[in-house]
Amino acid sequence: QARPIQTGGGSAQAGGSLSLDCVVSGYAFCKYEMTWHRQAPGKEREVVAAYDDAGRPIYADSVRGRFTISQNDRKRTLLLQMTDLKPEDTAMYYCKGVPQPGSPSNCNNPGWGPGTQVTVSS
Repeated sequence: QARPIQTGGGSAQAGGSLSLDCVVSGYAFCKYEMTWHRQAPGKEREVVAAYDDAGRPIYADSVRGRFTISQNDRKRTLLLQMTDLKPEDTAMYYCKGVPQPGSPSNCNNPGWGPGTQVTVSS
């Protein structure tokens, strides 16, 4: 199973901006539910941004109003634009992709991406 490919991230000062990209691959007839998560040192992995069942973006309270999730029409690319970054946003960010419910059984399950480090300095 091919894992998601993540790019972006890096270092920024507080108040700055960064973006993250995630791409999944699979058969053309497969669609995926994709979400962004992060894990800071010593903390559990948490959901940062996702879409609800109606296709509306939802965010963790800590990032709402600062982060924006977007996805292309074929739902193969997931973006996370991060603005007004804070030191507490420092974490490893992970993309996760799973086949949408009802997908054909031969659709791959991308699972977790390898992670991308985001470091915000004060």
